[in-house]
Amino acid sequence: MARFVACIVLVYLSICCNILNADENHDNNVSDATQKPPYKSPEPSGFAYLAEHFDNEERFKDTWVLSEAKKDDIDEDISKYDGIWSIEELKRHAENGDFGLVLKSKARHAAVSTLLTKPFYFKDKPFIVQYEVNFQEGQECGGAYLKLLTLDDKHSSLKQFHDKTPYTIMFGPDKCGNDHKLHFIFRHKNPLNGTITEKHCKKSKDRLEDYFKDKNPHLYTLIIRPDNSYEIRVDNKVLNSGSLLDDFVPPVNPPLEIEDPDDKQPEDWDDREKIPDPLAIKPEDWDEDAPVQIVDETDVMPEGWLEDEPPTIPNPDSIKPDDWDDVMDGEWEVPEIPNPKCADVPGCGPYKQKMKKNPRYKGKWLAPLINNPNYKGKWKPRLVHNPDYFNDEHPFKMLPINAVGFELWSMSLDIYFDNLIITDDEGVARKWSDDTFEIRRVKIAEESWTVWNRIATFTADHPWIWAVYILVVAIPVVLLIYYCCFYEDKSELKEDEDKQPLSINDDLAEIEKDELQSSNLDLSDQEPIIEEIEDKEIGTEEVMESDKDTPLASGEGPRRRKPNKE
Repeated sequence: MARFVACIVLVYLSICCNILNADENHDNNVSDATQKPPYKSPEPSGFAYLAEHFDNEERFKDTWVLSEAKKDDIDEDISKYDGIWSIEELKRHAENGDFGLVLKSKARHAAVSTLLTKPFYFKDKPFIVQYEVNFQEGQECGGAYLKLLTLDDKHSSLKQFHDKTPYTIMFGPDKCGNDHKLHFIFRHKNPLNGTITEKHCKKSKDRLEDYFKDKNPHLYTLIIRPDNSYEIRVDNKVLNSGSLLDDFVPPVNPPLEIEDPDDKQPEDWDDREKIPDPLAIKPEDWDEDAPVQIVDETDVMPEGWLEDEPPTIPNPDSIKPDDWDDVMDGEWEVPEIPNPKCADVPGCGPYKQKMKKNPRYKGKWLAPLINNPNYKGKWKPRLVHNPDYFNDEHPFKMLPINAVGFELWSMSLDIYFDNLIITDDEGVARKWSDDTFEIRRVKIAEESWTVWNRIATFTADHPWIWAVYILVVAIPVVLLIYYCCFYEDKSELKEDEDKQPLSINDDLAEIEKDELQSSNLDLSDQEPIIEEIEDKEIGTEEVMESDKDTPLASGEGPRRRKPNKE
């Protein structure tokens, strides 16, 4: 058993050594990473309609415009866009010189926007918008989405940016209560009459809760391609994808046919699938007037019931108020109180027997239902051509964009935005995220490195370790079963041997006698020897007792009594 325990210890030590080695390698990598140059604001690797890292507060003040508008149809006190914006570092995992745009206020409307370097026209290049969001204090209720504002001469002033300012795309996270959303809404122009309607993307099947509560930055990316496909990514992982034609509500293109609004159901149309059986007759013994409950004649008044005592009596301590006016207030009546004589008895007043279910009650008789022979099915209006029908095969060709802005209201403080880029090149957006978000994510992972992270990482990199885990768990289980079911205590066997020393010496004596008797010595010569052996048998117990106190280390054997030859 000791060997098994030693094996288990060795296995554990081996695993720990491997994990520590992995940790050492990781620390070396971290050390290499820490030797990188200090933080430097990113630069786009290609053309971008906007590339904003918010690291320069003066540049932010020159290029971004705070809204001075007011919301309509709400109280004056909360109609202003007076929310506070600030350029700050992250609260956690900050890097010197790396700043972001922070919404500092809660329960206040806030709006800020900026122009693109040039308008984006939806023609033959994809549209990509990407930015980071960090709910540094979690999110109770509110959004962190952005709006891509429509090129419109009537709304060219960014100082009047508000909730009704026309936008082409709205994208980003939003949450209130337990409703977690990642919006992608685009406004579509009807090619027949020019009306504008919002198209809402289907919801992702992935869980979004962690992005709102883990207090880490997350990268949100929207890609719309000229073939009408789209992708929504979070942290460079695709969470939603599909087609502008198929995955939005309401759909881009209306149905070809609609129900005729002027069509009416014919009077002789029978849409009853079941009808009462006209041939059914009510049974003669069916009593529709029988009550649901009747008096239980077996119920007997409990012993001690006071029939002559009322349940309540006038309050003897009550006095008519001095200001009571019988003309105005009516005749004064003494208020009632519970009868004290009824406190310790089953009840007072006239006794009423309990009610029970009436066995004769059957209720109103109804004829059983049968299939309706005249049933024609559920009536529906006939279909006619939809006068508003159109077929837009290229919904990607949206209204052009010339600005981007945040128009928000939140119940949480310090929502952090960073590294916003708008481009028509997916490679440029990817390189921008590699130079910003991915570096930040590695840094956060290094700072959050724990023992469990090490074990999980080591296991992921070395799948064979699962066999070791199973073995380490299995060995103690096997040892436990062996110890409980098959193991014998050797100490008990040792005690049994100590209790029977004489039987062993008796066997030795018998062997010596047999050897002497089988030898060729003369019988007369054997007798003294045999007597000596017999004397040994008699004195064995004495010898054993004396041996207990004789030190064996002294080199002297146990003293034996000399046998008497006579």
